[in-house]
Amino acid sequence: MYLMPALNRFLPDYPDITVEVVIDYGLVDVVADRFDAGVRLGEAVAKDMIAVRIGPEIKMAIVATPDYLKANPAPEHPRELVEHRCINLRLPTSGKLNEWRLAKRGRAVHVRVDGPLICNTIDLILDAVLSGMGLAYLPLDVVEKDIRAGRLVPVLEEWTTPLPAYHLYYPNRRFASPASKLLVEAVRYR
Repeated sequence: MYLMPALNRFLPDYPDITVEVVIDYGLVDVVADRFDAGVRLGEAVAKDMIAVRIGPEIKMAIVATPDYLKANPAPEHPRELVEHRCINLRLPTSGKLNEWRLAKRGRAVHVRVDGPLICNTIDLILDAVLSGMGLAYLPLDVVEKDIRAGRLVPVLEEWTTPLPAYHLYYPNRRFASPASKLLVEAVRYR
């Protein structure tokens, strides 16, 4: 979402540079796996890495279809989520279910929810929520067109808080080539 637009601007100016992008939803060890760099949420970058922010904080939304909410009144407090069918995300590295991170007036609440479906990609969760299976916790930019079109309705809006921004990260000893430095500057969030 942030990397590819930067690469679209960067690569035409540097035809001798090749960038290989590998998608792995787990927390890969870039050093052990011999990658030059990785992309993670800022909070998940190891302290011994250099991290460069490549995008804004990630606004989140809890959404459901209008039909689901007709049959199941919208939750008014996070504790009511346990009464709903929620679509979960399985985190690949830990194998745990993703906690829904909510906060209001500085009071943070991490909620573990249950539901009929557990997926390992956002695309599958979006398909499931659009089919009316329950509530989903997704990045706002993924669902905003469906909200505008009336296919999805946000709930608990005053409780949803952004996740930390994505960062490109790399070990300083292995990322000193001129091409690498150019790439870092090209993807840096401004």
